[in-house]
Amino acid sequence: MIANTSAIDELIKNKNPFAGHIVVRSSQIWRKSFPDVPSINAHASNAVFNAVEKVSKRERETVGITITAEKGVGKSHIISRIRHHLQTKDNAFFIYMGKYENLNQIKYEFLQTVASSLRAHGSHKVMQWQEIAAALINEVMVYNYTPQKYIDNIYPHNFKKHSHQFIDKLTGIVLQKKPEITNPYLIRAILWTLSSVHNTYAIYWLSGLELTQQQAEVLGLPNIEKDDKEAEGLKTVRQILDIISDYKVPVICFDELDYTEVNEIGFLTAQVVASLVKDLYNSLKRGVFLLGMYPGTWREQIKVLPQAEAVIDRLVSEQSDRQPLKLNNLNSNDIVAIVSQWLKVFYEENKVTPPNPVYPFNEDKLREFGKSKPTVRAILRWCAENFRNSPIINPVKEYYQNELTNVESSIDEL
Repeated sequence: MIANTSAIDELIKNKNPFAGHIVVRSSQIWRKSFPDVPSINAHASNAVFNAVEKVSKRERETVGITITAEKGVGKSHIISRIRHHLQTKDNAFFIYMGKYENLNQIKYEFLQTVASSLRAHGSHKVMQWQEIAAALINEVMVYNYTPQKYIDNIYPHNFKKHSHQFIDKLTGIVLQKKPEITNPYLIRAILWTLSSVHNTYAIYWLSGLELTQQQAEVLGLPNIEKDDKEAEGLKTVRQILDIISDYKVPVICFDELDYTEVNEIGFLTAQVVASLVKDLYNSLKRGVFLLGMYPGTWREQIKVLPQAEAVIDRLVSEQSDRQPLKLNNLNSNDIVAIVSQWLKVFYEENKVTPPNPVYPFNEDKLREFGKSKPTVRAILRWCAENFRNSPIINPVKEYYQNELTNVESSIDEL
C-alpha cells in the first residue's frame, strides 16, 4: 500500500467511486455487490435470512415479507445485500423480478424472470439451473457429484456416444423416482442445462420461448402454442419452484412495484403482482416472498384490493401487526459508516492508504449532514458531486493543528 498523499490526491482527480451509483439498476442486484454496512436497516435483511432458515428447517412452509420505504432510502441496496448473502450460503436460490412489460401476461413474464434468474450463479459457482439438474440426478441415482463434475466429465463422456439416449435414460429414471412431476419435458430441459453445448437452448425453452424446429428436435422438446403461454406459464413456474424447493428455498423478490401502468381491467403493477404472489403462496410447497414498494403504494393500492385481507395476510405473514417492515433514513453514524466503507473499497482497489477513513471529506460535515436524516440516494449523490471538490486535507497540517490545540488546552488548565 502507498502511504503517499500526492498519489491519493492524483487518484481523486481522476476517479470518483460514487459516480454512476446513485440509482440502483436491476443488473447491479446480480453482479458485484455494493460496499455495504450490514448494520444499516439490518432488521429488514435479517427478517429475510431468518425466514429462509425457518423454511429450510421445515419450521415454516411459506413466508411473505414486504418492505416499504420512500424513494432513495435503500430498498434495492437491501435486496442486493440479501442476494449476495444468499449466494454465499447453500440453502436458497434467488429469483428477482424488477421489470414488468406486459401486466396482461404477468404469469408468462414471471416464468421468463424465473428462467433468467436461475441462469445466475449460485453458491457452487455455476448456474442455479445446473445446481437443480445435478441435485435431481444425485437424488435419483444416489450420487454425490458436484454440478461441475457433471459439466466437465460425466456429460461429455456420455455425449461422445449417445447424447439422446443418455438424456432419455436420465429423464425416465427421474420421472420414475419422482412421480409428482407431471411434465416430463420440464425434467428433460433441466437435465440438458448441464450440457455446455445445449444449455442455452434448454433455458430458452424453459423461459416459455419457442425454439426453431431443428433445435426442438435436437433437444426432444415440444414448442407451446402461442395462445396457451399465459396459462402454461403459471403451471410451468409452479412445477419449477416445487422442484427447486425439494433441494433449496426459493427466495422470490419483486422490486420496482410503484409504476403507474395498468392492465386491461385497471389494476396497477403492485396490485397485479400482489395477486400473483397470493396465488403462488397458496400453491407452492415452500418459499419466501419479498416485495419492496413505497408506503403510499401499500396504503393506496394493496389495502384497497378485492379480498385485501387475504392478500395482506400473505404479503406480511411474519408481522403480528400485519404491517410491512419500514426502512429507516440514515443518521450521522450511518453516513460516516457508509462513506467510510465505499472509500475503503475504493482505496484498497487502488492500493493507496488515506490519512483517515473518510478522506477527502470532513467527518464533522458528514455528521452534520446526517442530522437531516437523508436517504441513501441523497448521500451518494452528495458524495459524487463533492468528491473532487472537497478541500484536500494536509495530514501534516492537521496533525500540527491538533497538537497545537492540545498544548493550548494544557496551558489553559494551569
